Amino acid sequence: MVTSDIIKNNLNNCITDTSFLNLPGFRKGKVRDSFDLGDQLVLITTDRQSAFDRILASVPFKGQVLNQISAFWFDKTEHIANNHIISIPDPNVTIAKKCRVFPVEFTVRGYLTGSTSTSVWPLYSKGIREVCGCILPDGMVRNQKFDNPVLTPTTKSDIHDEPISAKEIVSKGIIDQRTWEKLEEIAIELFKFGTAFAEERGLILVDTKYELGMDENGEIIIVDEIHTPDSSRYWLKESYHSRMKEGLEPENIDKEYLRLWFKEHCDPYKDEVLPEATEELVTELSLRYIKLYEMITGVNFEIPGDIAVSERIRRNLEKAVGI
Repeated sequence: MVTSDIIKNNLNNCITDTSFLNLPGFRKGKVRDSFDLGDQLVLITTDRQSAFDRILASVPFKGQVLNQISAFWFDKTEHIANNHIISIPDPNVTIAKKCRVFPVEFTVRGYLTGSTSTSVWPLYSKGIREVCGCILPDGMVRNQKFDNPVLTPTTKSDIHDEPISAKEIVSKGIIDQRTWEKLEEIAIELFKFGTAFAEERGLILVDTKYELGMDENGEIIIVDEIHTPDSSRYWLKESYHSRMKEGLEPENIDKEYLRLWFKEHCDPYKDEVLPEATEELVTELSLRYIKLYEMITGVNFEIPGDIAVSERIRRNLEKAVGI
């Protein structure tokens, strides 16, 4: 069992920078760093914590949780769509096939909620009823479930994603109509499957985003991550209805905990300097990530030895790709 003391002992054992690796084609993302080996990619999920388009903290074991949860869901969803995984040589690392990634993030929402500028609730509360081409009914309340999942795509950006409608995506020539319909079908099916599976584990999959690509054979595949606490919002099923009746926020078990803390202590979009995430905040967030991993997968989270994460990654990649 991973305790708060174990987390605190690893506050300085986070992987936040991967440029030390002797690999070509380095590209730094918000959380994932990648290296281009020509015929495949090395994807390293770091412990960087992002929200509001900014890096807010470093969270022990976060990268491992994200990478391993994605691996779990990739395996579970192969009946819906194949994915980019070639191998996983380290808890934080995925060797992936290269493909043409569609320049759109497929955000599927099951509930009217959110706290960021691209979330639906802040727009709905201002009287907006059309979001990304979807018409939302009047009379809904915060955190209420939609009758059917809603797809609200956004443009992909390393800085800030922008909402866009399916009609605009097709009319602008970003994706053709036939391909879009197939992508939309896959995204909704993934969400429905994830929702049903999560419910069996005592969780509500509130919303999520998918990234999809096309491989060299013209097959649509899932890339990046899937149903992780970074790409998704999860609530605890057991207390959802009682808390809704009491007018309370659902119990979240994802990075929304961090978002809400920063919104209470600053304006994360406008303030040039943000408060430093406290040790207690980071520790609690790490424990939540680990708890979610264990609830989803049904297995205990394992810490892979006492070695520094960066050194472990280097050694495992040396074996896998000969760096």
